[in-house]
Amino acid sequence: MITGLAIAQTLLVGLPASATAEKDTLTYSQLLEQIDKGQVSKVELDPANQIARVTMVGQDQNVPPKEVKLFDQNPELISRLNNSQNIEYEINPTADRSAAVGLMTNLLVLFLLLGIVIVILRRSANASGQAMSFGKSRARFQMEAKTGITFQDVAGIEEAKEELQEVVTFLKQPEKFTAIGAKIPKGVLLIGPPGTGKTLLAKAIAGEAGVPFFSISGSEFVEMFVGVGASRVRDLFKKAKENAPCLIFIDEIDAVGRQRGAGIGGGNDEREQTLNQLLTEMDGFEGNTGIIVIAATNRPDVLDSALLRPGRFDRQVTVDYPDLNGRLEILEVHSRNKKVASDVSLEGIARRTPGFTGADLANVLNEAAIFTARRRKEAITALEVNDAIDRVVAGMEGTPLVDSKAKRLIAYHEIGHAVVGTFCPGHDPVEKVTLIPRGQAKGLTWFTPDEDQGLVSRSQLLARITGLLGGRVAEEVIFGESEVTTGAGNDLEKITGLARRMVTRFGMSELGLVALEGESEPIFLGNEMVNRRSEYSEEIAASIDGQVRAIVGHCCQKAYEILQDNRILVDKLVDLLIEEETIEGDRFRQIIADYQKQTQQLVTPA
Repeated sequence: MITGLAIAQTLLVGLPASATAEKDTLTYSQLLEQIDKGQVSKVELDPANQIARVTMVGQDQNVPPKEVKLFDQNPELISRLNNSQNIEYEINPTADRSAAVGLMTNLLVLFLLLGIVIVILRRSANASGQAMSFGKSRARFQMEAKTGITFQDVAGIEEAKEELQEVVTFLKQPEKFTAIGAKIPKGVLLIGPPGTGKTLLAKAIAGEAGVPFFSISGSEFVEMFVGVGASRVRDLFKKAKENAPCLIFIDEIDAVGRQRGAGIGGGNDEREQTLNQLLTEMDGFEGNTGIIVIAATNRPDVLDSALLRPGRFDRQVTVDYPDLNGRLEILEVHSRNKKVASDVSLEGIARRTPGFTGADLANVLNEAAIFTARRRKEAITALEVNDAIDRVVAGMEGTPLVDSKAKRLIAYHEIGHAVVGTFCPGHDPVEKVTLIPRGQAKGLTWFTPDEDQGLVSRSQLLARITGLLGGRVAEEVIFGESEVTTGAGNDLEKITGLARRMVTRFGMSELGLVALEGESEPIFLGNEMVNRRSEYSEEIAASIDGQVRAIVGHCCQKAYEILQDNRILVDKLVDLLIEEETIEGDRFRQIIADYQKQTQQLVTPA
């Protein structure tokens, strides 16, 4: 860069000399000849630039004078000019700006170098500042957490709300409990599947309590450098003690609270040091009076037992899937700021969405609002809600298939599921049968239970297996074994899993009331899974396989009988499905009821 600036300086200094090349010039000898001939009327000498500006006789005043390059010493020219009586002769030196240009260029180089040095020094200062604060806590701190969320915005998990409302009362009115000897809980662990509202509950506590609030994620404690996580834990609790009483919310605590000494070859030392420091701060030698730690996780099975004992996390609050009333309350909360048509029944939506979390229900209404805006409607109607549920459950809608052999085969597959499931006692009712592709599926059959089910009976499990086999059996009955497709691959995986659990875990086979297999556990938990021997002999393993095959064979035979006995109904439903591409559950069940009524009238003698 400095070399380039020096070149620029040279060019700037030499600019006046180079500019003269563009003007009309004479040579030194030609100038002498013109003077001798009397053709020159005026000569101006510029000794600074060694140039003579010559005006010829009869030359127009608008024409610039000609320039002649001079030597350092020009005695002949001076002599002839002095002897000539007809030539005006004067010396006009031009100001020399080369020194000023050189000075300005040098100052510019100096300022650039100085700027580079300042930038380097600032970066060094920032790096050293970050190094000094590397072990500081990264928790977000709010003196009064204004989350904009209160317990009124939390619905569907009333039991968890009641538990956590007591925490708020502890912080606001501690004397109410300490007067009778009760101690403030040190920690509350929120446990539940993703999307059920654990973080939302923490925000509501922060909004209700009105005390200093620290929030951090479990992953922010752990770094690649040893000792940083423990240092951040110490710094977090130091700040919390300075602002007690206060709340600390640790989201996804399983990132730092996993079992120690787990996994092949031992655990990670840095993570274990961080966990040890967290255990000490929560309930160690010094204690942390006035600090309540709220943590959330959907993996309580991987947490260290020392973290879960009373004195650290005194309360474990389960935030489970909402029931029917809970889903209705959640829908009411999320529909407050949306324009919903009067014909939309929130109760009907709640009945159609068993197993949905609060996040799922919020997503359903949001997708319905997006569909409404896309279709340029003023309010959300039942059509948008139905399309939103379909999208959340099965994915984005694809392009319908053209009428072909493949479309008819898919129609028989889906109708097979629906008919077999409907004729199996204990099976969930059909919600919808469609040939419109969604996600990876070319067609879909949805079953929705009438009510939330906690326990499942043996007859219900057999009905589910039979219903799942309906699609594959329908392909074989209608098109023959040579034309069966790969469409039942996912169904067969579910069937095998259900049948195997019936035999090995639920005691629903001829092997008796024994649990031959448990829940599969990840290797990193260190529960001897690597060296664990088989829990049963090879003879029992062969018996398990036989029982699984027997259950699946029994259900397959039942599906064959149902489809063969109702072949006319199946063909009628397939034609209707190909024509309309979607059959809703209520209409499907009405068609079957009418068919059964007609069949009974034909069979009953007059």
